[in-house]
Amino acid sequence: MKILIIGGKGTIGRTVAEHFKKENEVIVAGRSSGDVLVDIADEKSIREMFGKTGKFDAIVCIAGEAKWDKFTNLSENDYFIGIKSKLMGQVNLTRIGVNYLNPKGSITLTTGILADDPVVQTTSAAMVNGGLHSFVKALALELDHGIRVNVVSSGLVEDAYEKYQNYFPGHNPIQMTKVVNGYVRSVMGQGNGEVIRIYN
Repeated sequence: MKILIIGGKGTIGRTVAEHFKKENEVIVAGRSSGDVLVDIADEKSIREMFGKTGKFDAIVCIAGEAKWDKFTNLSENDYFIGIKSKLMGQVNLTRIGVNYLNPKGSITLTTGILADDPVVQTTSAAMVNGGLHSFVKALALELDHGIRVNVVSSGLVEDAYEKYQNYFPGHNPIQMTKVVNGYVRSVMGQGNGEVIRIYN
């Protein structure tokens, strides 16, 4: 398979890319590094990326940001960071990316546990994650040519536990092998419109 992994240099993306590279042709895209550069918050950048890469059997996005802060501190512009990057960035990637998928190809997006189990200072991130879950479920009803779309939603991964553990009191770190398997299930399986939750 020919697989595009956006965010393939990040904490999760690097491990996912290494796994798929064992038996597939993998193109890694990122905002500042990778085989090709892309800023998913910029629709023009997405179109330029696909113009360089051609078609794929699978597109995986493990990218996007949102502002974390107390609700009383968040401005409208702070909310738009997550809306433009993690939400509409992945929506636009999907809108454009379906035209660069081979028949029976797939798109896998990424959210996180905050959609179902938010912690303090995450009203923006939780909102964006929940919106993406609904988007994927609705989109699956309309896709043609056997194309599938799913979203992987993980808890706090072990490789990021030390950095973020104070935000997630009592949460168990998720093994990276379990997280990778979530992406394998989406790309290699037959599920469509699934929210693949990896919370324990």
